[in-house]
Amino acid sequence: MSGALAVLDLGKTNSKLFVFAPDGALLDERRTKPEWKTFHGRSVLDEKRLAAWIEEALADVTAAYGVTGLMISAHGCTFALVGGAGLLHPILDYEQEIPEAVAAVIDPQLPDFSETYTPWLPLGFAIARHIHWLETEEPETFAATEAILCYPQYWVWRFTGRRLSEWSYLGAHSQLWAPLRRDFSSLVDRLGWRRRFPPLAPAGAIVGRTDVTLADGTTRSIAVHNGVHDSNAALAYYRMTGLTGFTLVSTGTWVIIINLDCPLNELDGARDMIANVTVEGEPAPSLRFMGGREYDVISEGWSEPIPQAAVERVIARGIFAMPSWAAGGPFPETTGHIVGGDVSGEERAAVAALYVVMMTDLSLDLIHSDNLLVVDGGLARIDLFIRMLAQLRPAQTVVRSMMSEGSATGAAALAFDSLGLAPFKDETVPVAASRVSGLETYRLHWRAMAQEARATARAGTGTVAKGVGA
Repeated sequence: MSGALAVLDLGKTNSKLFVFAPDGALLDERRTKPEWKTFHGRSVLDEKRLAAWIEEALADVTAAYGVTGLMISAHGCTFALVGGAGLLHPILDYEQEIPEAVAAVIDPQLPDFSETYTPWLPLGFAIARHIHWLETEEPETFAATEAILCYPQYWVWRFTGRRLSEWSYLGAHSQLWAPLRRDFSSLVDRLGWRRRFPPLAPAGAIVGRTDVTLADGTTRSIAVHNGVHDSNAALAYYRMTGLTGFTLVSTGTWVIIINLDCPLNELDGARDMIANVTVEGEPAPSLRFMGGREYDVISEGWSEPIPQAAVERVIARGIFAMPSWAAGGPFPETTGHIVGGDVSGEERAAVAALYVVMMTDLSLDLIHSDNLLVVDGGLARIDLFIRMLAQLRPAQTVVRSMMSEGSATGAAALAFDSLGLAPFKDETVPVAASRVSGLETYRLHWRAMAQEARATARAGTGTVAKGVGA
């Protein structure tokens, strides 16, 4: 019989370890923040520090709860080069742009949007660009590379020694995967990378075992399950609880919106609309923007509740946060700024909450969302955010997940499923719409200003989205 399950949920901003009982109950959670350092002029993960935290936390919970299995969920855009028994180059931070000379070589080779359903993306948002960067500037390291591992599978390898791949991560706007063919993209073969990607295994499948050394010096052997891309784990969770015909708004550093009912030909690559890939290998029409990061930047780190009165005051004053405050998203051509006056404290937080609501609401229209709306993750904890979203979308039923950690819970559901267990049931609850005065008019003004600024920016630069071909 299965014991408790440990789930590593490795985010860009926060890394967490959760412990789930076989009946789905959350027994414990631990948190840390990944740290970044410089190596050869590049920003890279302090992998040794994170590994030490994982080792200590895993030993602690294994002893305390009788953990018998480990599952991993991780943020996208990240990979590792391994060879022999080691990591050959520190893991790159995806929030850095590649040199112009490298971009000039790789960008024209990126596949057409109709093949990968991924447009040209900046920084390392498509990991193919960062892989090519290392191949170009670290040729000896790349030549020694025996396997390119996606981030969850890197940790699977650390624990088990097995080199594996997985659908949902390979297909997460990487330019490496052709979802309609369920195969690697033409770019992978063009650059001779196919042999470096290991075999596929399903997310959640048991792929090996690892020995956990406890504080008293004894060891426990636990099963290791193949890892998963975080927002796709959240999608799998809601589908496994029986929900169908819904749009998922998965929030964290990124707001990832997935609507399986959106036709692929409606995706607009110029607005960061892509096809992710589900854990079953299906195309998953998606749109994303860095909403959690933008909320923190605009609100200056506000973490207290936001009174409705503060929101109504900034609406009455006509204060708007305009996009974008981070790379990517539906407005990549414009730079974030506040118009209408100065704000601070709870009023600045109110402007930040309104911004994320406006961006989410517009994104839902872009992805043709008219079905059940499921909101989970960090921003779902901001009560006024989710209630204002419900106010703006009266034709849709809006529900929030009581499982605030949708990706971790989804990862747990996948691991338990491989053991024949289905402990999670639909626990979403309806959201009562707010009654914020002037919110609908505020939306009209915000959209008009945002669209005008986008049109002006595109006309001024002659912007044409690279790799877009609906």
